[in-house]
Amino acid sequence: MKEFIEYIIKKLVDKPDEVRINVVAGEHTTVLELHVADGDLGKVIGRHGQTAMSIRTLLLAAAARQHKRCVLEILDNDKE
Repeated sequence: MKEFIEYIIKKLVDKPDEVRINVVAGEHTTVLELHVADGDLGKVIGRHGQTAMSIRTLLLAAAARQHKRCVLEILDNDKE
């Protein structure tokens, strides 16, 4: 799922080389920490959060097909 989200995000942002995804695997849930450049944060979140909601919906659907639970956290690179 990391590669799936990474592919989508790199197509949205101006600085795809600065996109990083950290995977934190828990017992029941996997958390994907998405780090993007500060200037690209707005592109990932979108107007009124619509883009972020769409990305999270895609992730939930992909995870459900694999009988897993995933959460996406969107962070800018300055807030590590």
